[in-house]
Amino acid sequence: MNIVQEILENMTSYLTSLGAAVTLPILITIFGMILGQKFSQALRAGVLIGVGFIGINLVIGLMASTVGPAAQNFAKNLGVDLTILDVGWPASAAIAFGSTVGALIIPVCLAVNMLLLWSGLTRTFNIDLWNYWHFALVGALVGGVTGSFWLGLAASAVHMTIVLALADLSAPWIQKYFNFPDISFPHGTSAPYILLAVPLNWIFDRIPGFRKLKADPESIERRFGVFGESMILGLILGIFIGLAGYGFDNPRADSISILVLAISLAAVLLLLPRMVSILMEGLIPVSDSARTFVQKRFPGRKFYIGLDPAIAVGQPAVLATSLVLVPVTVLVAIALAPAGNQVLPLVDLATIPFIIAMMVPIFRGNIIRSVIGGAIVIGAGLFIATATAPQFTKIAADSGFTDTQGSQQISSLVDGANPLTGLFFAAANLGGWTVAALAAIAIGFAFWVSRVEKRRDIARASLATDNVQPSVTTATGA
Repeated sequence: MNIVQEILENMTSYLTSLGAAVTLPILITIFGMILGQKFSQALRAGVLIGVGFIGINLVIGLMASTVGPAAQNFAKNLGVDLTILDVGWPASAAIAFGSTVGALIIPVCLAVNMLLLWSGLTRTFNIDLWNYWHFALVGALVGGVTGSFWLGLAASAVHMTIVLALADLSAPWIQKYFNFPDISFPHGTSAPYILLAVPLNWIFDRIPGFRKLKADPESIERRFGVFGESMILGLILGIFIGLAGYGFDNPRADSISILVLAISLAAVLLLLPRMVSILMEGLIPVSDSARTFVQKRFPGRKFYIGLDPAIAVGQPAVLATSLVLVPVTVLVAIALAPAGNQVLPLVDLATIPFIIAMMVPIFRGNIIRSVIGGAIVIGAGLFIATATAPQFTKIAADSGFTDTQGSQQISSLVDGANPLTGLFFAAANLGGWTVAALAAIAIGFAFWVSRVEKRRDIARASLATDNVQPSVTTATGA
C-alpha cells in the first residue's frame, strides 16, 4: 500500500510541477487520439491550447503586476490596517498540492469523475487536472479541522461532486453566452457563485427602472462610440485606478505609474480575447470529435468537456466588470473592517475575472449588474476568508509555505472567500459526521441536476421538431 501511495504521490507531484500549460496539451493530445483524431491533429490542438494558456497567464500576470501595487497603495493611503494577507491563488495551489490530501487528489478525483459519468450523475468530464487543487484545498481544511486525513480526502471527493453538478447545471448558459459548444466549467472558484448569481438576478429583474437598464458591452459601445470600446475602457479604468492608488503627491513619478497602468490595462482588454481565440482554435476540433465520438458510441447521451474558465475571462463584459471591481473590492474590504473583516485583498485582485466569469452570463452580460453582484459576493466572502484564515495558515505551514510577508495570518480571495469553502469549513467544525451528510446532499443535488438536464433535452428536441417546416409537394397532372 505504501508503494502504491508513493507512486501516486510522485505522479501527482510531477503533473502539478508541469502546470496547466504543459499538462493540458499532453492530456488533449491523448484525448484527441482516443476520440479518433490523427496524431498530428491531436498534437496541434494540444499545443495550441497550451500556447493559449501561456498567453492568457502572461496577460493576467501583466494585470497582476500593475494593478496589485496600485491597490496596495490605495489601501495604505486610506490608512487601513488589515492583518490577514491575501497570498493569491499560486500560493494557495502550492499549499493545496503540498498537503497530505493534495498528494492523492488527482487519482482520487479522476476516479470519482469516472464513477459519476458511468452512473449518469454528471455529464462533465473534468480534464482540467491542474485545477484539482481547489478540491485539495477544501479537503486539507476539513482534514485540518477534524484531524482526519480520510475525512479530508472524502471532503475533496464530495466537493468535486458538487462542482461537477454546478458545471452541468450552468452549462447551457455558458455554452450560449460564450458560444462554447459542449463545454462546461467545473472550476472550484467560479462554479459556486452561480448559486448566488441566480437569486441576485431574480431580484434585479424585479427592481423598477433598474431591470430595464442596458449595460452590456455592445450597448455601451453603441452609446459612447470609441470610448465604449474595451481597449479604451481599459485605458480609462486604468487612469481611475492609478489616480486612486498613486495620487499626485509626486507629479513626475505618479504620472508615470498612472500612465503605465492605464496602457497596461488597455493592453489586457485587447490581448486577452486574442489569447483566448488561440486556445479556442485548438479546442473546437477536440470538441467536435468528442461530440461525434459520444453520438456514435453512446446514442442518446451527452457529455461536456470540463475546462478552466480562463477561456472565458477575455470576454469584454467579464474583463470590464473585473477591472471595475478591483478598486470596489478594496473599498468593500475597508468598509467591512469595523464589521469584522481582516483580509486585505491583494494578489488575487488579478483573478477577480475567475470569480465572476460564470456570474456574467446569468446577468446577461450587464456590467452594472455584474459589478453589484460581484461586490456583494466578494464582500460576503471576505468574512469567510477571515474565519478560515487560522486554519488556512496552519495547513500552509504544514505544507512548508513560509512566504507570509510579515503577516501573522494568510488567506486567499479566490478560495479562502469561496462560499463552498465556507460551507465545508463550517460543517467540519460541527463534527466529522457532517462530511457524510454533505455527501448525501451532493449526490442528491447531482441527481436533481441530471433530471433537470434530461428535461432540457426533451424541451430542446421538442423545439427542434416544432421548427421543422413540413415540405410542400405540388402534384402536376400529365
